[in-house]
Amino acid sequence: MASFKNLSTLATKAKEVVEGRGGTDSLKEDAAQLRSIAKGPGSLTDKAKAAAEALKRPGEEEAAKPGYTKPGEAPKTEAKATPKAKAAPKAGAKKSA
Repeated sequence: MASFKNLSTLATKAKEVVEGRGGTDSLKEDAAQLRSIAKGPGSLTDKAKAAAEALKRPGEEEAAKPGYTKPGEAPKTEAKATPKAKAAPKAGAKKSA
């Protein structure tokens, strides 16, 4: 069982974290922002990245949008699969009409 001293220390740390993020109002806004990311469009991976970025920057809604890039950063592009080239016909093969 946790001792009272440890519980008190944990509560103090929690208060420090909340105040460091801008107080309870900011914490509520962050929760709403995470909720909108979770309900929004995109893959689970995109949502997780957007949520992580949003938590890094409390109070910045733009950072939570998928595809967001920091000012001065090049936009992230997704790698596209290159189409495979068709094999050349074998010599002496008949052409179908």
